[in-house]
Amino acid sequence: MKLKFIALVLVLANSLNTLAQGLQTGENVAVTTTESGKVRGYINNGIYNYKGIPYAEAKRFESPQKPKPWTNVRSSMVYGPVAPLENPTTSVMDESEFVFDHSWGFTNEDCMRINVWTPGINDGKKRPVLFWIHGGGFTAGSSQELPSYDGENLAKKGDVVIVSINHRLNILGYLDLSAYGDKYKQSANLSVLDMKLALEWVKANISNFGGDPNNVTIFGQSGGGAKVNTLMAMPSAKGLFHKAINQSGAFRSEMLDKATTQLIGAEVVKELGLTGDKIDEIQNVPYQTLANAGKKALKTVADKMKAEGKPTVGFGLSWGPSADGEVLPFQLFSNEAFELSKNIPLMIGTTINEFAVFRGGIPSNSTDEKAIEAIKKVYGDKTDAYMAAVKKAYPNGKLTDMLSYDLMFRPGAVQQANQKSAVAGGAPTYMYLFDWQSPVMDGKYKAVHCMEIAFCFDNIQRTKNMTGGTKEAQALADKMSQAWLNFAKNGNPNHKGLPNWPAYNTTNTATMHFDNTCTVKPQMDKELFELVKN
Repeated sequence: MKLKFIALVLVLANSLNTLAQGLQTGENVAVTTTESGKVRGYINNGIYNYKGIPYAEAKRFESPQKPKPWTNVRSSMVYGPVAPLENPTTSVMDESEFVFDHSWGFTNEDCMRINVWTPGINDGKKRPVLFWIHGGGFTAGSSQELPSYDGENLAKKGDVVIVSINHRLNILGYLDLSAYGDKYKQSANLSVLDMKLALEWVKANISNFGGDPNNVTIFGQSGGGAKVNTLMAMPSAKGLFHKAINQSGAFRSEMLDKATTQLIGAEVVKELGLTGDKIDEIQNVPYQTLANAGKKALKTVADKMKAEGKPTVGFGLSWGPSADGEVLPFQLFSNEAFELSKNIPLMIGTTINEFAVFRGGIPSNSTDEKAIEAIKKVYGDKTDAYMAAVKKAYPNGKLTDMLSYDLMFRPGAVQQANQKSAVAGGAPTYMYLFDWQSPVMDGKYKAVHCMEIAFCFDNIQRTKNMTGGTKEAQALADKMSQAWLNFAKNGNPNHKGLPNWPAYNTTNTATMHFDNTCTVKPQMDKELFELVKN
């Protein structure tokens, strides 16, 4: 009798486990509370999913405010609108689109939406929160753009809460109309204020989603990494997050100053045929008309700056954060910014190849002679020195790989790690380099920009088009996702699946190389950086 009872319990437990792994939906499923009202999501594979919850609202070019409350339970089961794009996607390159597998979504200027994945709600647990900020520079992208962004697997693996957001971009997020009245006082950095308000939403609401508002890690890739840096340099965001991860997003160029952004704003107003006394009419201009005026204004001001001998590189005259003296009083790589974030542990890194596949490079079947000829076309009389520096940096690389190594993103990551780790009494910095080579399309895409995201999110099977979905990829994802989880939990990415990963400083320059075999090495590419800089 006792054995039968035990067997029955086991069968019941197994049935409940099976149920938990499936999809659960319904009027009373996954309902929890936010400051603005109740929301309903769904449960999949034991993880509560919420998508498209409003965290803010705003009139065009005005500062974000908390959303108006709602009375009924709000259905929050699909992604919300994405920010409009200056250059809408009307065609794609077939092969690379297969690899990246974008989901473009639908656009609306009312795009301030937040998504949450959590193992439990209303359970009193205080799980670490990982707050993901999408890439796309400061002008494009969304929280659903890539399949690697899905938070379900990471939430399940680490018993953590994953959050991602949409926010205003391009001209909508960064047009400086501050000269036209208090209503537009903060308009130069509205996109950054959106992100701050999303973090405030997390602080106020995430405990109802099983998360700990006092253990929040912001992380992002490419433009998302640059946004991480921006938030670290934002005095009013201090205390809203506690750790940071920057993936391929350490852009070094200085932000534009207020004089320049106000000049761009004036040119936009002029292009639209508006005057200061009728500035509010800009809120009703069709988006594409507005975007086109923005493009013309950026070119006009860029031409003027060029004629005056002023630099327009880096952030340059594209839309992005600016040093407005209020929201962002410091340049991102200034001593003041690093002092502001001194107590924030940082993990930072890049992929070894980034955009190499889109630059051409050397065909893999080239002879040595053809490879050297291709290098000479780029480096001329520096060819021998370049080849020696590359061989020192990447001793296991092939001759045909010599033009494929990233020299755009990693130098900024190294500079940031050097400056961050040098702050007296500051939190630790951990440096990585993602070396793993994808087998997709005969290895053509190597460690392309965005490749590592699937590994840190443990989303290899969702991203087969990019990763190949191989057992080797999954094995590395197991290690990388655990490192991201450990860092989010306690500020240290080390775990038993990796070799010891020391904190980085300018003396040891310890760098974790993520590959089929993970290794820690000092910086190997210093001479290469010096060569290409000069």
